Amino acid sequence: MEDLNTGNPRQTAEERLTASSTRLDGGSQRRVAAISSPALAVARLTLPRVMDAEGRVDESRLRMHIFKNGGVCPSERGLAWRFLFGMYPCGSTALERSLLQDQLVVRYQVMKRKWQHFLPSAMRMHLNGTDAELLAAVRYFDQRQAQTQQQSQDRSEAVRVRMAFLELQAQLLFERVTFDREELQEAIRIIDKDVPRTNRDLSYYQNEGLGNLLVLREILITYAAFHPEVSYAQGMNDLCSRFLEVLDCEVDTFWSFSCYMEKFSRDFRADGLHRKIELEAALLKELDPPLYAHLVKDNMERFTFCHRWLLLGFQREFEHSEALRLFEILSCDHLELISQQVDRARYQERVAQKFSTDSSESELQAINTDFTFELFICAAILLQHRESLLQCPDDVQLLQYTNGLQGTLDLNSILKKAEHHFYNYCKRCAWDFTNGRCRPDRSKHEDFFYHLRSLFVLK
Repeated sequence: MEDLNTGNPRQTAEERLTASSTRLDGGSQRRVAAISSPALAVARLTLPRVMDAEGRVDESRLRMHIFKNGGVCPSERGLAWRFLFGMYPCGSTALERSLLQDQLVVRYQVMKRKWQHFLPSAMRMHLNGTDAELLAAVRYFDQRQAQTQQQSQDRSEAVRVRMAFLELQAQLLFERVTFDREELQEAIRIIDKDVPRTNRDLSYYQNEGLGNLLVLREILITYAAFHPEVSYAQGMNDLCSRFLEVLDCEVDTFWSFSCYMEKFSRDFRADGLHRKIELEAALLKELDPPLYAHLVKDNMERFTFCHRWLLLGFQREFEHSEALRLFEILSCDHLELISQQVDRARYQERVAQKFSTDSSESELQAINTDFTFELFICAAILLQHRESLLQCPDDVQLLQYTNGLQGTLDLNSILKKAEHHFYNYCKRCAWDFTNGRCRPDRSKHEDFFYHLRSLFVLK
């Protein structure tokens, strides 16, 4: 399997530190992420008709807005992601989120202390002294830790009592959690190898932002310690880094990343690679059989490059801000939700046909709801470069060509093409609608193609 952390050559640490200092003179300084963000618990989304007066979010409207508008504006992205990925329940009020925020902070701190007491030698990343950036990162991280401790001491007595009660609850909750020493040490070893290889060219890791590398490390180790069935796998650092950059908060990043992994952790396990490749191959076979035949040949190993695209959310194939926007669009699950509604509607049609007097009806073809929109994005990229891919005679040239696509793709163009392929796939599967097999009393708003036209068009 290819190295997911291998990127383009970068400047030396000394050159980058010098460049960062130069840039600092002309712009604002990046800080280390906060431990928590209590103010956001009561902040309001300005998206139209998404949040009510008490702070509850209409989840379907939020997801629809993200999909139809191609994401949210960067200024609202942090708050929107807290709802989108499930850290904040959409049905919670602003007051309820304020109480929840304190609980999440305390639970995370108790979890982190538990593995630190279990493996005290792992509290600090072992440095060889040759990476000047990492040495600076440790210094900035330690400064934040000292500031956090001072802030804790400045709390009022009432706040201290409430936090002490929440800490007692958290300790009871995690009291019976045990760690496998060898497995956790191995996970930390890999994390300490991958975190320094996170893309430091991002502005988020410039200047004092270097300390965010250590924040990222703490989050990943805590996740691995309390999710041993998943632990840590290569690529999680890049994925978690995306959450940290947008949320800019250690606690919120941990919980949002954990919620995301509840759904997608399988992609990082042994069977995840084969599942993704098989699904993409099956979809391509539906959309373009000749290209599918060329890519699979004797086996499907030639689809391995698609796994990196899918696992990291096309992080390198698009410009960074566009990759963030695409990740947001894919995570809203809007197309998948609508396709499931379509599938349920078609099930009702099959039930009606079963009791129909017309016995000549053929078996209806089912829509494969495992074909998520990210697979159509991947297929759109492959089909856009179809002729060049057909000219690749072997795996080496295929990998070279696909690697050459990094940073060259236009997101809006790919989104439109993926949407078009999804529409046509559903259209072929819904032949019962096109052949007039709808009941005469079906209203326009129940019509499948009406839903597609009204919901699947990006503004």
